[in-house]
Amino acid sequence: MAVTDELAGRYGRSRSRIRRERWWIVGVAIAFIAVFAAWTVWAGYDGTSATLEETDTAYTVHNAQSVSVSFTINTAPGQPVSCAVEAMNATFAIVGWKIVSYPASQLQVTSHTETVRTTELATTGLISQCWLT
Repeated sequence: MAVTDELAGRYGRSRSRIRRERWWIVGVAIAFIAVFAAWTVWAGYDGTSATLEETDTAYTVHNAQSVSVSFTINTAPGQPVSCAVEAMNATFAIVGWKIVSYPASQLQVTSHTETVRTTELATTGLISQCWLT
């Protein structure tokens, strides 16, 4: 038994070294879990989640000069919003563009329909982007 312990100590495999390695591995694992938990809290609950969401609901091509776009805006009540509404042709080129502003509403979700004048026949109409104003 003494010879085995002596050889293990000589080649770096003593019981104290094995214990130190285990504690080091456990410490690294705990540190990793702590960093991951902190990142999860920071990324998931930092309070900067999206405060504005726009959704296209329909479009109607009237003729070569206009298209109507219907959409909903989901934002916190009391927030004024502006949106860019666009019309596109068959090659996805923008053939009509309109920026509209909406005053603050007491409702969280509001529905809107805007008519956009076009330079040629459009094949679709959609919301390009909305932003808080």
